[in-house]
Amino acid sequence: MVDRLIRATAADGSIRVVGAITTKLTEEARQRHKLSPDATAALGRTMTCGLLMASSMKRPGSRVNLRVKGDGPLGGILVDAGLDGTVRGYVHNPLAELPKNARGKLDVGGIVGKGFLYVVRDIGYGYPYSSTVELVSGEIGEDVAYYLVTSEQTPSGLIVGVFVEESGVTAAGGLLVQVLPKVSHDEALVETLESRMAALTDFTPLLQAGKSLNEIFQDILGDMGLHIFPDTQMLRFHCGCSFDRVLGALKLLGESELEDMISKDNGAEATCEFCGSVYQASSEHLEQLIGELQTESLV
Repeated sequence: MVDRLIRATAADGSIRVVGAITTKLTEEARQRHKLSPDATAALGRTMTCGLLMASSMKRPGSRVNLRVKGDGPLGGILVDAGLDGTVRGYVHNPLAELPKNARGKLDVGGIVGKGFLYVVRDIGYGYPYSSTVELVSGEIGEDVAYYLVTSEQTPSGLIVGVFVEESGVTAAGGLLVQVLPKVSHDEALVETLESRMAALTDFTPLLQAGKSLNEIFQDILGDMGLHIFPDTQMLRFHCGCSFDRVLGALKLLGESELEDMISKDNGAEATCEFCGSVYQASSEHLEQLIGELQTESLV
């Protein structure tokens, strides 16, 4: 299955539904960062959450940043997801791993630990909206759902999952169901959704069984006036880093620091934390930057 996202409504537009398959982009992140299975699951879940959240934004260029900072061995997670379907991210300790939990599953909550979830919504203009909530479990999906309810006052059901085998990621994705503010006071509707989401204990087994996102939507909300929008959005792991940006960052270090790099290392090496790309700047590149700084100082 290709990575993609679809949207739907139900109950006369009172319910918003978004589903995503993120298998390939999660596998790409695993390979780029050389992640352990536990770290793969944690990052994959967070990237899926970011894409699901970004899908509700309106202005082109809008993005969501999720930062998970826990006291577990993973250290933390940082994800940047856009309305355009692109996402990137990394974890602080890519090799973090724990024994499987009591249910025989990857212990994502254990490697994340207790801490905080920081959310920044950049809507493309003005100041970004930011908020912080405590982690309720470290399992990512529950933590983001808690954020949506407490900080954005939107009753939400969110389930995300990543299945990792020795060969790599074989299934990843998620589902977000939200009761829109105009009917959030409808306790019966909220309870109905809560019970149906609670019955959906895991997401990846549905993908492994060959279920499409449309079929999963039908199973949950098919009797509630479900309307699936025909547009499908492609999703991908993408980082906007480049050699020019690296040179721009090196230039900010100043003339003396650049001269020190030339004399000691005969150049500089920079690695992008988001995607793992490595950039090599030769002594000639650094000398060019020094020349630009000297010219600018004379202006």
